[in-house]
Amino acid sequence: MFDKIMVAYDGSPGAKRALEKACELTQATGGQLWAVAVLEHLPKYAASVGEIEEATMQGQAYLRGLLSQAQELARARGVGLQVDQVAGQPAQALLRYAQSHGFQLIVLGHSGHSHIWGTFLGSTADKVVRHAECSVLVVR
Repeated sequence: MFDKIMVAYDGSPGAKRALEKACELTQATGGQLWAVAVLEHLPKYAASVGEIEEATMQGQAYLRGLLSQAQELARARGVGLQVDQVAGQPAQALLRYAQSHGFQLIVLGHSGHSHIWGTFLGSTADKVVRHAECSVLVVR
């Protein structure tokens, strides 16, 4: 049914519930599971090249930590999880990633949280549902 599933992951409670549901689906289908985190373009103010590079490196390190936690959660549920991070506006980045990698299902929480590295889910979920070319499961 769903051989390749992508879960949008930002570490929020909604994203963790989405990951849990994606793990259940992956176990049921025997497919592949990926978690993708999005780093928005930073900063949103005039900055030097050094400041931009530093903010990007901090954001990438933060997302690596989140994705490592996601792998641990999946492993505890007996599921292998591949991870990746992309840059851009969250909804657009997730949609582009899902299409370019041939995912059959996108799983995401209905709301996430805002942090220094960008707003995730919430309005992102609405945009993904409206524009995805594959099936989308929004987990409450």
